[in-house]
Amino acid sequence: MPADDGGDAAELPSVNGTKHRSAREEFEATVADIEAQVRATNDKINERSGRNLSMALVVGIALGAALILSLIFVKAVFMLFAAVMIGFTAFELASALRFAGRDVPRIPVLIAAIAIVPLSFYFVSAGHWLATLAGIVLVSLWRVAEQVVPSKRASAGNVVKDMVAGAFVLAYVVFLASFTVVLTAQDGGQWWTLAFLLVVISTDTGAYASGLTWGKHPMAPTISPKKTWEGFFGSVIAATIAGILLAIFMLHQPWWVGVILGITIALTATAGDLSESLIKRDLGIKDISTWLPGHGGFLDRLDSILPSAVAAFGLYLVFS
Repeated sequence: MPADDGGDAAELPSVNGTKHRSAREEFEATVADIEAQVRATNDKINERSGRNLSMALVVGIALGAALILSLIFVKAVFMLFAAVMIGFTAFELASALRFAGRDVPRIPVLIAAIAIVPLSFYFVSAGHWLATLAGIVLVSLWRVAEQVVPSKRASAGNVVKDMVAGAFVLAYVVFLASFTVVLTAQDGGQWWTLAFLLVVISTDTGAYASGLTWGKHPMAPTISPKKTWEGFFGSVIAATIAGILLAIFMLHQPWWVGVILGITIALTATAGDLSESLIKRDLGIKDISTWLPGHGGFLDRLDSILPSAVAAFGLYLVFS
């Protein structure tokens, strides 16, 4: 028999190496294809939603965690959280109005926004009312005093418009937001605050999911083109389910209280969202600011909460 020259043995590693390279290349191609599909899907979602969904989720979870921890463990800590949120929101709206041509003094607006939190918490009967009125007076006097500065000088009509714009910031953002502090200060009020905030989140989530999936009929095309009736009905369903569960297991109320809570908050949250969209349309801007990646500004996140806080406080007085 002829001697074995080892050719087959020499060829075997080469064949195995070729197979390994082929398998690796096939795996890398599959991973690249999946990544491209995920990126394309994410781009489509971002295009339809009008925001970076990944960053929005990260920022939303961080804010939600801070809120829940401050409400559950120490009520006083919630004051710090509320002061930061209200202060930033009032400051950014005042800045947006200045961009639109209204010279709203931001320093007194910020002072009033921060001061209303402890006044609302410790003087719940009238603290937020008095703080709002005092803030309006402070902003108005500040704007009048600025007339002595040549660069700030304006006609009497424009000064009055600036004062009205400042009062609007305090009434719309600071006063409405202070109801979350007033509600939290009540006996067991922190659970009602947490409950209505969770219902607001459910409302936004239900509107987003159903609108993204089935949305075809615009609800208010001239104000918010992306908001649809399908999304609204989805938000009502999600809010009602959340309201029933929270009423039974968190607030220890009958299930029908949860239905009232869910429907009420769905309506006020939608109204708040549309109101902020109307403000942005009138100002000619897409977002109030860019401070929160994926969300726009603080007001873009609090728009649904502002009128809902008033409604939640009313429901607390009725049922608790």
